[in-house]
Amino acid sequence: MVHPELDNLIHAVREAAAQRTPLAIVGGGTKASRMPAPPGQTALDLRPLSGIVSYEPTELVVSVLGGTPLETVEATLAERGQYLPFEPPRFAPGGTVGGMVAAGLSGPARANVGAVRDYVLGVQMINGQGELLRFGGTVMKNVAGYDVSRLLAGSWGSLGILAEVSLKVLPTPPAEATLALELTQADALEQLHRWGAQPLPLNASVWRLDARGHGQLWLRLRGASAAVESACRSIGGERIAPDVAAEFWTSIRDQNHAWFAQRDAALALWRLSLPQTAPETPHVPGQAGPALIEWHGAQRWVLAPLQAGGALRDIAHRLGGHATLSIAPEDQFVLANERFEPLSPPLDRIHRRIKEAFDPAGIFNPGPMAAPV
Repeated sequence: MVHPELDNLIHAVREAAAQRTPLAIVGGGTKASRMPAPPGQTALDLRPLSGIVSYEPTELVVSVLGGTPLETVEATLAERGQYLPFEPPRFAPGGTVGGMVAAGLSGPARANVGAVRDYVLGVQMINGQGELLRFGGTVMKNVAGYDVSRLLAGSWGSLGILAEVSLKVLPTPPAEATLALELTQADALEQLHRWGAQPLPLNASVWRLDARGHGQLWLRLRGASAAVESACRSIGGERIAPDVAAEFWTSIRDQNHAWFAQRDAALALWRLSLPQTAPETPHVPGQAGPALIEWHGAQRWVLAPLQAGGALRDIAHRLGGHATLSIAPEDQFVLANERFEPLSPPLDRIHRRIKEAFDPAGIFNPGPMAAPV
């Protein structure tokens, strides 16, 4: 059965394409600070397109409409002992599945379980000509040619409207434990590198300064009960109470932990994507304390002025990665193409051709496609 809101969206897109009116595709608006829409765009609200189309717990697949609240999907999965392993962040209540995929953001477990795009099996989308297209399906091995469904993850709505998404889900792990160890940043990175070469059920890690100014590494273990208990004995450290641990990992996922809360209006939040084996990152002028490190060293958050972007990108390049502006200072609007690393000419041409193929009139969230995360 076709959702009645689809016809309204298709009509709105065709009208906008005919008049070349730029559209800002919006859901719950929970990621507006990460990718604010430039002035002059007409908002196209996806929330009326909501509902779970199908859910096959035995097949580990759920298909939902793009405007469906993320909380609704996760509650439905939890009833059957399943979940979204990549832990999509929700920076405020009301986030949607379409926004989750379009942003392509993943939580603390991403280094071990994969990113959002790894769980996208298929999509139904509306392109810039108002055509309803379907890519992929509801099983893992169904891709022939270009895997367009996963291309949309992290595209920030620049290619089209995510009308429906099919996602792979997984059973909730039977056991979990969180350990805390006092370590300097350099020692924590060295230990994470060493543990990564061992058959340990590491699921997530975070290093930051605690309230006393001491370096502290938190590790989350997930898997079979025997494996988790054996790893706890091998690693050592303080075992954290489950309720305290759950609150901590949620605060990291949603970026409302005290480390993120210390950002003032003059500072930007920068994300460095680096090899896990990269050494300690040096400070830049104006930086507020040491970085917060996730993904076993591969993701590092830095609070620094907007003007520090050049220095941070130089550091990231030297360490084999790149730097992205996640949140700009409150009084400064930064265009999408200034938030990401400039693409090489060949990649830029590919991105532009993809954009032209899906959105020839250039009406969807005008600006370059985002880099994958």
